[in-house]
Amino acid sequence: MTLGKPQVSQTRSFMTVSLIELWERFGFYGMQALIVYFMVQRLGFEDSRANLVWSACAALIYVSPAIGGWVGDKILGTKRTMLIGAAILSLGYALMTVPTENTWFLFSALGVIVVGNGLFKPNAGNLVRKIYDGDDSKIDSAFTIYYMAVNVGSTFSMLLTPWIKDYVNATYGNEFGWHAAFAVCCVGLLVGLANYMVMRHTLDAYGSEPDSRPVEMKKLAAVLGLAALSVVASAFILEYEDVARVFVYGAGVCVLAIFAHLIRTSEVSERAGLIAALVLTVQTVFFFIFYQQMSTSLALFALRNVDWDFQMFGAHLWTWSPAQFQALNPIWIMLLSPVLAWVYATAGRNNKDLSIAAKFALGFAVVAAGFFIYGIAGEFAVNGKTSSWVMIGGYGAYSLGELLVSGLGLAMIARYVPERMGGFMMGAYFVASGISQYLGGVVANFASVPQGLTDPLQTLPIYTSLFNKLGMAALVCTFIALAVLPLMRRLTDTHHSHNGNNNSLLAEAN
Repeated sequence: MTLGKPQVSQTRSFMTVSLIELWERFGFYGMQALIVYFMVQRLGFEDSRANLVWSACAALIYVSPAIGGWVGDKILGTKRTMLIGAAILSLGYALMTVPTENTWFLFSALGVIVVGNGLFKPNAGNLVRKIYDGDDSKIDSAFTIYYMAVNVGSTFSMLLTPWIKDYVNATYGNEFGWHAAFAVCCVGLLVGLANYMVMRHTLDAYGSEPDSRPVEMKKLAAVLGLAALSVVASAFILEYEDVARVFVYGAGVCVLAIFAHLIRTSEVSERAGLIAALVLTVQTVFFFIFYQQMSTSLALFALRNVDWDFQMFGAHLWTWSPAQFQALNPIWIMLLSPVLAWVYATAGRNNKDLSIAAKFALGFAVVAAGFFIYGIAGEFAVNGKTSSWVMIGGYGAYSLGELLVSGLGLAMIARYVPERMGGFMMGAYFVASGISQYLGGVVANFASVPQGLTDPLQTLPIYTSLFNKLGMAALVCTFIALAVLPLMRRLTDTHHSHNGNNNSLLAEAN
């Protein structure tokens, strides 16, 4: 909602939110680039445990915004909740700077990050929607720029934090480099908060209804108390694998039950759109299983079986740390986004635009190509090490698939789900995505390397076997997506026809 007549331009208000989002993503992805390596190399975790701990944490990170958005809308206010979330996130990264090998301490720090993300992420996005509320011509371009801010922040941090870790470790020893890198993530959040405080007046006119009232200390205390309990619960889930499994699968049952209930009780005119949303949400779950490999199996593959030197025609160009290869994802996203936007616009003008369902099918095909690039690379490896250029090609295909599937997920909810269910279904979509993050860790464990096995010639076939199987699985998803295209076409036509009839009746009534 708009709390008053805006006194500044929408662009300045939008930039205030975009900049704090940029710094928040800087902190998060800087941590993500190192976290699996930290558990394996610093804490001595087996691959399987590191994969599942991080995947369970990623699942919690995706689930938590479903609650944080409600807190912002109904309890504390969108702006206040966003700021509290950013402050809690900075605390989480600060805790990770403490040089300890105590796993409960690490899991508690990750729990703080889960809670902070849940309060920050949905409310920052909601502020962008409120700034451009009613201006459909600008909101699409605004979210495109917003998405670019996310990728700018993540690119710099994924390149910076691994370098800082290596430099400090080499210079000062004692493994302090890991904690120095996490400290940079904390500093990024503090810079974002400081910048927001300078520019906060640009958002005076925007927020949810509670933002217009003085903060109620009882409600604030209740939210902080529940946040503290959520940190404890998150740490417990991360420590015990069986608890994590029950939590994730239970959430999956809840999401399916929600969809079944809404489809069963919805109006006939809404049912086709909800069924279409369910079909595409299931496909998105499968995509995020592939996506989670980036920070698990692919990260460990880069550590053990990739030549970190970039060479061309025998000349050395530069050398990357294995964690820095993850920056290829946001780099490709930034390069491909404007190209894809141009393709969509051109196809739309010529009435040749593909449906969302067709784009999902194409996305799975591209993801399959990416995994086959990694799988085939083993055939050309030298002494168990494959070329770093393979990572660039694989990540390029991987990122294009992300834009075609994940990039359209929220647009799919907006298109097919009735407005009165929109917020609820956005939450269900994020919960489904979180479930698939955990399943991605389960899949990554098929390439777990036994502790003590360091010979690249022995680890290479473990990874390439998984990547080829994932390529085949992505092809199966492609064929399934193609097979349901006729059903999706009928559901979409029914959905549009009902909406068209409803709009005609409203026009006649007016």
